Amino acid sequence: MKKPPSPYSWHPKHWQLGSYWMLLAGLGFAIMGAFVKAGAARFTTSELVFYRSAFGFVMIAAIVYGQGKQIKTPRLNMQLRRAGVGFTALLLFFYAIAHLPLATAITLNYTSPMFLALLSPWLLTGDQPLTRQQRLRLNLCVVGGFIGICLLLQPTFHREQWLAGGVGLLSGIGAALAYVHVKQLGIQGEPDWRTVFYFTLVCTIASGGWMLIDHVTPLRWQDLPLLCGLGLSATLSQLALTRAYRTGNTLTVASLAYSTIVFATLIGIIVWGEALSLLEIAGMLLIIAFGVLSTRSRA
Repeated sequence: MKKPPSPYSWHPKHWQLGSYWMLLAGLGFAIMGAFVKAGAARFTTSELVFYRSAFGFVMIAAIVYGQGKQIKTPRLNMQLRRAGVGFTALLLFFYAIAHLPLATAITLNYTSPMFLALLSPWLLTGDQPLTRQQRLRLNLCVVGGFIGICLLLQPTFHREQWLAGGVGLLSGIGAALAYVHVKQLGIQGEPDWRTVFYFTLVCTIASGGWMLIDHVTPLRWQDLPLLCGLGLSATLSQLALTRAYRTGNTLTVASLAYSTIVFATLIGIIVWGEALSLLEIAGMLLIIAFGVLSTRSRA
């Protein structure tokens, strides 16, 4: 009797198990964004990046030390490039969250799947080249996504918020480049924890140096729940995201990343009462729809 296929094995009609990790990462990143927005009233962007990264580094370092894992890697240059790109994207993302409504900032950051779909033919090894028809569909999806961006920015931005909006969009491009590096590291056989280890190490050193030069806010006992929540949610989400991109289908995982927008919208409404206009909702739906379609343009 023929044995039925496992629901977790890859098949054109099924997602790989790795893709589901993105849903957990999406919820975690939305929660992290809420902690960032709450902490922005007291801490600078560099301080928030430092505490987020330092918490993750201590966690990962403890696991590495406790299990006797080998942190030496033959892909050090690639790990450092991924960490540098990720650090830049993280700074831009945190700045946008601090200056924009939570759902708006995360929506701009999650334009990354569109940029990822654009970059993948050149930067992701092992993928089939796009046909002319696929390229045309992809370009149309990107144009549609940017129409959604315009609808999202038009009703919500005051003049002084355009800088934050541009920064949020740049964070999406940076995130796409970081995800490409994550996928390439997975192809080269680098484990999840090692990629997160080097990422948090570089972010901790870079943001700590910046913080010392810029500004250091004295810590109070009341700050600990917020900072621990920020660090814990960010670290667990980063691990889930890294595993999703390493073990799942890259573009399927990228489409599931949009779950963060849904979670962030709900948090923004419940916690901060951030009401959304019809144009804002239309813009967000366009970004999500064309972003998902762009990830399918290579099917």
